Amino acid sequence: MSSIKMRTTPAGTRDLLFEECAAANTVERAVTGVFEKNGYQQVMTPGIEYYDVFERRLSGIPCEQLYKLVDREGEILVLRPDSTLPIARMVGSRLKENDGVLRLYYNQSVFRVSPAMSGRLNEVRQAGIELIGSAGIDADIEVITTAVEALRGLGLEGFRIELGHAGFFKALVAGVTDDPELRENIRLCVEAKNYSLLSDLIDNLPGEEQAALRALPRLFGGEEVFKKAKALIKGNAEANEALAYLREVYDILSGRDAAGFLSIDLGLVQRNDYYTGLVFGGYIEGSGLRILSGGRYDGLLGHFGESRPATGFAIETSALIPVILSEEKKK
Repeated sequence: MSSIKMRTTPAGTRDLLFEECAAANTVERAVTGVFEKNGYQQVMTPGIEYYDVFERRLSGIPCEQLYKLVDREGEILVLRPDSTLPIARMVGSRLKENDGVLRLYYNQSVFRVSPAMSGRLNEVRQAGIELIGSAGIDADIEVITTAVEALRGLGLEGFRIELGHAGFFKALVAGVTDDPELRENIRLCVEAKNYSLLSDLIDNLPGEEQAALRALPRLFGGEEVFKKAKALIKGNAEANEALAYLREVYDILSGRDAAGFLSIDLGLVQRNDYYTGLVFGGYIEGSGLRILSGGRYDGLLGHFGESRPATGFAIETSALIPVILSEEKKK
């Protein structure tokens, strides 16, 4: 090994020193303290899992983003790139006899090979919750209010939570194509807000949903988004149903402590096969990264045992370290 490599860390990783470690501990204690106060119990999963747990169909994570290795029996393993799937595996095996509502939380690292120049680390600390066995709007409200409480518990006010619905995009794209590859390419364009390529993909497709798909990356903001979207989906019953549900969630949250932190983004379509209903993401002043992501994933646990409704979110506590340090310097 060269002397240079012996003195540096691998790409996408970094050492934490003194103040950074103190900030990391502050963030994780505050966030997990909120989880415990709200009745969530901690679980841990191995840092190494079988590759099959994260197959693309389930995880939505491209193979090239996984750190892969091989054990002595020739089985392909991966460093844990996500915490929800291992917890789903755990629930389907070790917690399968517990058929009540489970409130679980975790605080651990995930590992992904991030694209070059993306600004993301390949090793990220995450703290999150999974609410399993509870369907409906009360559960969705609970996880979002818990996310807001966790961020406010850090003394942070300059953040926003963007709400979307996975079913809205699925209903629109189903009206123009049944080609899985084309659907995924359209989703990627919407997620990246690549307007020109999106137009190229859908210009010659049939269906009245074409106009709504073209507008999707621009459908973000306050409650005015609902009116704009409604005008574009008159004949699509499933899209209207998803939009009505999202409006109900938004109205309830607007009357609670989450008011002032909410916005709507109907172009929030990350990992769309993974999520089945309400989805949300979080951003904060001082960080250009999405620091929170989550949503409902009712179809996932059935791959590991009995099908159960579920929702949750993860906070990237690593991304909050420089924000906390910046706030401390202002004091």
